[in-house]
Amino acid sequence: MKTVTVLGSTGSVGTQTVGLLAADPARFRVRALVGGRNVTLLAAQARLLGAEWAVIGDESLHGDLARALAGSGVRTAGGRAAVIDAAAEPADWTMAAISGAAGLEPTLAAVRNGGSVALANKEALVSAGEVMLEAVRRHGTTLLPVDSEHNAIFQAMADGNKGAVEKIVLTASGGPFRLASREEMARAEPAAALRHPVWSMGAKISIDSATLMNKGLELIEAARLFGLDEAAIGVLVHPQSVVHGLVYYCDGSVLAQLGSPDMRVPIAHTLAWPERMATPAARLDLAALGRLEFAEPDLVRFPALRLAREALVAGGGAPTILSAANEIAVEAFLGRRIGFLHIAEIAGRVLNRMGAPPAETLDAVLGHDAEARRLARLECAARVRPAA
Repeated sequence: MKTVTVLGSTGSVGTQTVGLLAADPARFRVRALVGGRNVTLLAAQARLLGAEWAVIGDESLHGDLARALAGSGVRTAGGRAAVIDAAAEPADWTMAAISGAAGLEPTLAAVRNGGSVALANKEALVSAGEVMLEAVRRHGTTLLPVDSEHNAIFQAMADGNKGAVEKIVLTASGGPFRLASREEMARAEPAAALRHPVWSMGAKISIDSATLMNKGLELIEAARLFGLDEAAIGVLVHPQSVVHGLVYYCDGSVLAQLGSPDMRVPIAHTLAWPERMATPAARLDLAALGRLEFAEPDLVRFPALRLAREALVAGGGAPTILSAANEIAVEAFLGRRIGFLHIAEIAGRVLNRMGAPPAETLDAVLGHDAEARRLARLECAARVRPAA
């Protein structure tokens, strides 16, 4: 029986992970579930899975969680320190799905356990790549990518013949504005940007998909996961979202991983790895689909992807800065304080202002993150949101 911990169990990836665990209870024993603020859902998950420990990130809600789980035998705790403690509990497999910079310390604590860490938190390798990878090497941890694109590359490179790889390609749906003009995007409301044509995701990642910043962050993450240079990583817009990633080999072979756009597929792959487990995901019907389309991304309409490449090449704290500034800008857009096109503009201005300072320790990373957020808030305050 595999022991597991789920960090971010009440989010989109976390709830799907819980569903897979619940479907095969004889195979997994749940050490800890960590949620943010949703006490009701966290308590229900803990009871469903018979978790040993349930932790709520908002310490003020710990009393509510304790009452909701009274008599269940599930230990409870609340607050930032408890989240990190839960992540540090020994487990064979940990889902790292706490989004944003808030997930850095818990993910690092899980990595230091050794075992396997399923990465659904991009910031772990984007913002703190050097720190995280050094900890992975030191503790013999196995990183298992959960993002559908990285998981696809991981599967297509399963033979371990990395030296024969010429390049990899990540695919992007293109988001809700794939065919929109700059003028249409300038007037876009949050509701339109959140309307992803294929995937069902949380608000922040949905906006990142609309700007293609999500693909830019994935590009940085891929470079670190697979040890590749920026030039060896391509991006193609693929609106059907059926081909999730491709690997080009030196003999001319191209291996691609295909599947329905359902996050339960890559989650299950990491959960059962190196074996496989059944999922209720729809089976791919290529005849019904009819055709697959691919196109180069438009870096004029979607400059976020260009910014991400620049940050990856610059190295140091540049990816940290880009990610943090983008997070603040997305938050401001969702709050209707800036326009859609301002998101990448603000991230780029903060990146240009701060450059690429060293980021060799977690304290340095958190310092760059905080300064980038401060500058991004000032940039947001200086913008006027366009009239719809």
